[in-house]
Amino acid sequence: MQGHFVDNRHYPASSGLSIPMIDPSDGQVFDAIARGNADDVNGAVSAARRCQQTIWSRLPAVDRGRLLMRLSNAVVAHADELAAIEQRDCGKPTRQANADVAALARYLEFYSGACDKLHGVTIPYLDGYSVLTWREPHGVTGHIIPWNYPLQIFGRSVGGALAAGNSCVLKPAEDACLSLIRVAQLAAAVGFPAGAINVVTGYGHEAGDALVRHPDIGHISFTGSAAVGTLVARSAAERHCPVTLELGGKSPQIVFADADLDIALPAIVNAIIQNAGQTCSAGSRLLVEHPVYETVLSRLAQAFVKLRAGPARLDLDLGPLIRLTQQQRVRSMLAQAQASGIEILAEGQIIDQAPPTGFYQAPVLMRDVPSDSALVQEEVFGPVLVAASFRDEDDAIELANATRFGLVAGVWTHDGSRQFRIARQVRCGQVFVNNYGAGGGVEIPFGGVKSSGYGREKGFEALYGFTTLKSVAIRHG
Repeated sequence: MQGHFVDNRHYPASSGLSIPMIDPSDGQVFDAIARGNADDVNGAVSAARRCQQTIWSRLPAVDRGRLLMRLSNAVVAHADELAAIEQRDCGKPTRQANADVAALARYLEFYSGACDKLHGVTIPYLDGYSVLTWREPHGVTGHIIPWNYPLQIFGRSVGGALAAGNSCVLKPAEDACLSLIRVAQLAAAVGFPAGAINVVTGYGHEAGDALVRHPDIGHISFTGSAAVGTLVARSAAERHCPVTLELGGKSPQIVFADADLDIALPAIVNAIIQNAGQTCSAGSRLLVEHPVYETVLSRLAQAFVKLRAGPARLDLDLGPLIRLTQQQRVRSMLAQAQASGIEILAEGQIIDQAPPTGFYQAPVLMRDVPSDSALVQEEVFGPVLVAASFRDEDDAIELANATRFGLVAGVWTHDGSRQFRIARQVRCGQVFVNNYGAGGGVEIPFGGVKSSGYGREKGFEALYGFTTLKSVAIRHG
């Protein structure tokens, strides 16, 4: 049984209750976590507040950076252990689990170097005045971390908050939190003061709700669904607490006739099967210029039928979905689409060795999907790629922007002027031209518009969100 990790110590749930942990590869229980509630959250926030006020905010920025670098090194030293935990907890193939651990180490490395680079400015003003600005931490920040990328989102969210001088309370998803407990242990081992990083496990409607509503939380970082993000923002607004929301997307891959398909098509396939499609920035909508539409679909179909899903340990193209309810949701959306006449063009396979109790979904390619279909308008969060054709640039932009989401877009064209025109007109937070994802892009600010949320994580820009700006005007005659 895994307890909360608060004040650099393990604690059981105050209620004595627990939540079973299920391996997505076989559907079997392999561990349990503490079922936290408001009392547990209150204890964690108190520990974080005490640490922030007495130690963490007073620690020189360069020393905060050195601690973050020590934690980055510890993550590298324990990479195999962390990847194994993440693989079992989340159902990630080995390559994906290893990549997530490497990304966490890089986030911590980046923010370790940023700690003493977060500067204020001096402002020219009236004669006899000196005016300057300071960037100050919020105090205690709350982080609600989803199950699809626990390690990566810890790095981009908690790493930035710690660098800015905040102490942190995390509520991971109840489906996948064991790796974050282990990272918190490593932080304590390398010298982080008690209370700097606190992990409270449990359900969103219990521990998560208590964290969002806590009066001593100065900022909330939430990654999850748009529906829950609305509830988080509403609760935080009642006490005027700032929030960073990353709420998913229906990201388009826009392929023009002049695109290099040898480069584009493998990237398009990877962008929908990575993490079994359970990625906020998954390239789940394929928009192809009409002259090459059939060629693109034919080549993609050949690739899709070769894709294999199976147990995480076998390191195939994709592993299982996170839970049974997610598997049922994806299958239900596919069944409804087929009932409406939408055609499945190609489908991968679930290998025979996959346990029938695992939560598998073969990758699916669907053609001629109308823009009002639920598969276009709603996150499937599974390996489902839906395709449609467009006539010209204006048509491509209209289709790309025709959802309530706006997180990421991919643009595939060699026309330099078109690259800029499309990048400016598509409504989203990130645009990738002739690539998708830019290799992870720890340095690149990440976030969305519309129902994909607001605020930015990753890169130096994230540090501004984890601080408040204070202006100081001194009259000296």
